[in-house]
Amino acid sequence: MRLPPLPTVSEIVHLYQLTARKQLAQNFLLDMNLTRKVVRKAGSLDGGFVCEVGPGPGGITRAILNTAAKRVVVVEKDGRFIPGLQMLADASEDRMKIVHGDILQFKMEQIIPETYRVPWEDKPPNVHIIGNLPFNISTPLIVQWLEDIANQSGAWSFGRTRLTLTFQKEVAERMVAPVSSDMRCRLSVMCQYLCDVSLKFGIPGKAFTPAPKVDVGVVQFVPLMKPRINLPFKMVEKVCRHVFHYRQKMIKHSIATLFPVDMPELTAEMFERSDLDPSSRPPQLKLRDFSKLCSAYNDICCQHAFIFDFDYRSRKHAKLLRRGRNTLIEKLEEKSLVDLPETESSDVEVPVR
Repeated sequence: MRLPPLPTVSEIVHLYQLTARKQLAQNFLLDMNLTRKVVRKAGSLDGGFVCEVGPGPGGITRAILNTAAKRVVVVEKDGRFIPGLQMLADASEDRMKIVHGDILQFKMEQIIPETYRVPWEDKPPNVHIIGNLPFNISTPLIVQWLEDIANQSGAWSFGRTRLTLTFQKEVAERMVAPVSSDMRCRLSVMCQYLCDVSLKFGIPGKAFTPAPKVDVGVVQFVPLMKPRINLPFKMVEKVCRHVFHYRQKMIKHSIATLFPVDMPELTAEMFERSDLDPSSRPPQLKLRDFSKLCSAYNDICCQHAFIFDFDYRSRKHAKLLRRGRNTLIEKLEEKSLVDLPETESSDVEVPVR
């Protein structure tokens, strides 16, 4: 399926006087050889549904429409790009729809046809999410989507939907960083415990308009049939965040931040339950080590319900703790009771009971 002759993307940019907005971290990819390569790395789109995030002037959009994709929906926040995208939609023979909105607030499950739904245990559905993401939303967006993957919600209520996305090269390398790598971080564990993650190729910054000071990496995520850590996302995310808080120090210092300072016995219990060496460094931990830490923390939270809501950085919690441990416990237990849902939910922010 080929598009009819149209103005080039560069001509569209000139025609509508489109300039990249620094506050939106916009960088246009106008080289059609590179946009086609991004789309090829997503796999076969024949007969598939594609959601493109942040199409901008439509470089990657054109490459998608030149495949045999059956339906393409683009989500664009900046209204300046809508006229140029509408030109593509008009030429696409009703295969393309434009959504003017913020992808961070967008409910993708509302636009995916029911015919694409498959069981989670089957092969990934013929649904693809592709995008040249603005740097300023790329990390919060992928964390939001990882939570949806963990809960099998949103676009992942249709099965193990694949993502092919661009990130700042350093962020991309962190996502795929192996154990003991200098790049290993919280994001490495969060991505790898839920997905097979691969860095497909790099794009030099000079290929973009305007050229960013950093290079870009194209990363693909394929959700796993079974997560490598079988606990709620919020539980795993909190443990990982704390472990890498002092990434160059021994993990005993990081783990201690999960608990009030006057409860060191719980830190000792974490290591007793997980059977890990307190002198280990965060980048040295394997996914099964994180699984042990998360399980140990979950068990402790089940015994002491208030612990999960404790935040060592909170001034309010520090003030309550100075009044005495019981005062802190009472306030946190009150919060836990208020937040406790009446019915079970896949995204409950409470420990597994």
